[in-house]
Amino acid sequence: MSVNKELLKGTTTLLILQLLKEGDKYGYEMTRELEKRSDSLFTLKEGTLYPILHTLESEGMIEAYWEDTQAARKRKYYCITKKGNKLLQDKKTEWIAYSKGVNNIINGGVCSESISF
Repeated sequence: MSVNKELLKGTTTLLILQLLKEGDKYGYEMTRELEKRSDSLFTLKEGTLYPILHTLESEGMIEAYWEDTQAARKRKYYCITKKGNKLLQDKKTEWIAYSKGVNNIINGGVCSESISF
């Protein structure tokens, strides 16, 4: 099943920050993790991911650093900042309210699922 890209666009910051809250990651690692954990529902291309990472970095939500690897080249890792953790909490709260509203509508006004983080 494919999902409308407009739906993904509104959640990429939340998804990326959540991955980084769990540990520092490099770009390709994030795309593979999103794909794996979503059963291939979320597939981000580099052209989508890196502008988001650069924006988050310029806003102070994440920081980047280079690290040597077993391979011949260095990798750029990203980590979440205190400010990024605050944004993540805000985005989670926003998502819970949004998804509850959508579920209420598609379930005829009664949300049978409880979502918590």
